[in-house]
Amino acid sequence: MLSDPARLRVLRALDAHELAVGEIAKALQMPQSTASRHIKPLFEAKIVTRRMEGTTSLYRVDASDMPAEIGALWGLTRTRLEGTPQSKDDDARLGAIIAARRLGSRGFFGRVGGDWDSIRRSLFGDAAGAEGMLGLLNPKWIIADIGSGTGEVSERIAPYVGRVVAIDREVAMVDAAKRRLAGVQNVEFRRGDVSKLPAKRGEFDAAVAMLLFHHLADPSAATTEIARVLKVGGRLLVIDMVEHDRSEYRTTMSHLHLGFSQRDARAWARASGMTLDRWRRITPQVDVRGPGLFSALLTRREKA
Repeated sequence: MLSDPARLRVLRALDAHELAVGEIAKALQMPQSTASRHIKPLFEAKIVTRRMEGTTSLYRVDASDMPAEIGALWGLTRTRLEGTPQSKDDDARLGAIIAARRLGSRGFFGRVGGDWDSIRRSLFGDAAGAEGMLGLLNPKWIIADIGSGTGEVSERIAPYVGRVVAIDREVAMVDAAKRRLAGVQNVEFRRGDVSKLPAKRGEFDAAVAMLLFHHLADPSAATTEIARVLKVGGRLLVIDMVEHDRSEYRTTMSHLHLGFSQRDARAWARASGMTLDRWRRITPQVDVRGPGLFSALLTRREKA
C-alpha cells in the first residue's frame, strides 16, 4: 500500500490538509483520474477518511482511524519524505491552493470566492497585475536581458525603461527576438556569451537572467562577469528553478543543474563581490507542470 511514490505524495498531502480530489491533482501535478486511483485504496484500507460537503468528497488522514501497524510505518516513511525537493514543491503548491480558499470571506468576495481570479482575468486580462507593477522600474535605466532567448523579458520591460540590451549566444534566438520586437525602438540586440559579455564595464543599471543559470557550467563565474558590466549599486535579478529531482531534464532539455538553493545564490554573491539582498520562492501556479521557481536579487556594492 505504501510502496508507490505517487501514492506517498498523495498521503503526505492529505496528512497536512483536508482536500478534494481536484485539489490533490493540482497540487501534485497529476491527472485527476490518477489522484482518484491512488485515493481509492487508501480509503478502503482506512488510511484516509472521507467527509462529504454538499456533493464534494473531502479526504484526510485520520491517525486515530488508521490501523496501528500502518500508522507506525507511515510515520517512518513521512519523516524520510520531508525536505526532499519534490516535497518542497508539493508544499508550495499546496500552500497556494489553501491560500486561494481564503480569498475573501465576506461581501462580494465571499460570494464569488475562488471565481474572483477568473472574473478579474475576464475584465482586465492576465497582465493587469505583474506587468502593471513594472511601472515601478526607473524609466531612465539601461537593463541587460542576459540569455534573452526569443525576447519575452525584453518585450515586457522595454515600455518601462530607457533601453534594453538583449544578449544571447545563439544566432537563432537573436534572430527570433529581432522578429518579435521589430519596431520597438529602445531594444538593442547583441550576440554574446555570458562568460564574456559584449558590454562595457559598468554599462548597465540592472540585469535580468531568466531561466539561464541551470544551463551554465559555472553560475558563479557568470555572476562575476555580470557584475563587471553593472554600475556600482546595479542589480541583478536571477529567476530560475528551485532544487528538484527531475533528472530527466539533463537529457531532455540539456540542463546542467537540477535547480538551486538560497545557499547557491549566496555562493554566487560571494564569488562575484556582490551581495544577496533577497531570495524567495515565487508563488507557484497550480496548473503548471514544471518545478517551482525562485527569484534572487543581487547588488554590486564595490568598484571592480
